[in-house]
Amino acid sequence: MSLIALAPGVLYFPGAVNSFVVVGRGTDALLVDTGLDDSHARKLLRAVAEAGLTPSGILNTHSHADHHGGNAFILERFPELKVFAPPLEDAIITHPILEPLTLFGARPPRELQNKFLLAPPSPARLAPEPGLCRIGGADIELIEVAGHASMMYAVRVGEVLYAADALFGPEALNKHPLTFCADSALQKQSAAKLAELEGVRTVLPGHGDPSDDLTGMVAFNLASYERTTEAVLDAVKGGEASIDELLARVCGALNVEMTNAGAVLLNRAVVSAHLTELLESGQVEMKVLGNKLIFGAQG
Repeated sequence: MSLIALAPGVLYFPGAVNSFVVVGRGTDALLVDTGLDDSHARKLLRAVAEAGLTPSGILNTHSHADHHGGNAFILERFPELKVFAPPLEDAIITHPILEPLTLFGARPPRELQNKFLLAPPSPARLAPEPGLCRIGGADIELIEVAGHASMMYAVRVGEVLYAADALFGPEALNKHPLTFCADSALQKQSAAKLAELEGVRTVLPGHGDPSDDLTGMVAFNLASYERTTEAVLDAVKGGEASIDELLARVCGALNVEMTNAGAVLLNRAVVSAHLTELLESGQVEMKVLGNKLIFGAQG
């Protein structure tokens, strides 16, 4: 598979997670997000070479394993490359055990130490602050879009926007109605902020196909995020319950079937994020009852 051009000097490599490629000086190529594993990274490097380009740097938009899992393979072949990431995310990429540890709340069992939650470590450093900058010889604009992760950057190059996981393609949202987030309120704010950008001709989500309709993609994502909030609120209105009990109710309402421990932890985090949003808006209350953390409808 070859790189696909979005604009002169702006390309992407499609996959379960898209890799964004920005051409800098000469044949320099900044690689933005390297995919889940060695397989994606190997194909990405082959496509970059076939295009007559050479990797000049790596930017990870955030620290989820499916966006930096290919770093280690690429660094084996290009050990001089520097890896950049947003604040806090750089620490997790350097010490990836923090991802499953945070989700599980303690040292995670081996079942949770898999490539979907635990990528190989790579020495990430702090990316420049949001705004215009040069990384790996490529001139880009970083846009803060936290919410899906504690911190995340979208990348703009002229009329092309790589939204990372601030936006998802319709197919991804329909397949995974419980879209992961660390902060659901901030996730919505970040998506809405992207709709205000002027002059964007093409938007590429982290998962899904490019689109020429930024406004439409934002609206579709916001509707999906709000639908999750409503499902969590409806679950709470069904009677006081713990997070795990609420998770089961939400999955039932959204026709989600969880079959492994990783899915449970990820979706549990999503419900927790939306509960925090509902707590802060005064629609839900939290208390300890019977040695359990319980959530109920306010008033």
